[in-house]
Amino acid sequence: MFPAMHTTTTRPDRPAQPLAGLFRGFAEPSRLRILMALRDGEKSVSELCDATGLTQSNVSNHLACLLGCRIVTREARGRFAWYRLAGDRVEALLALGEEIAGASAGGGACCPVCGSAPW
Repeated sequence: MFPAMHTTTTRPDRPAQPLAGLFRGFAEPSRLRILMALRDGEKSVSELCDATGLTQSNVSNHLACLLGCRIVTREARGRFAWYRLAGDRVEALLALGEEIAGASAGGGACCPVCGSAPW
């Protein structure tokens, strides 16, 4: 007979999952370009295309992810939707990320584990 499997309602990795999902939203360079453009204030999809050089379908797909991760918000006005950062905490996280990346970029070496290049 097999030993009984112990199951619990909480798993050790469960608290990390929402945070990992949030950081996946930030982890794609095109999404970061969109977020950087939104730091100047709300924009429509066409304005984001102009600001980032991305296509309309690409911007729309990335905005869907950013909305799902609650990193941006959307407000419909007439025929257009306007997007903005989802609050001061998102701006603060972007600024902190820039600070951390700037501090680590001074050495010029890539991460020996994942191979990511310094900014």
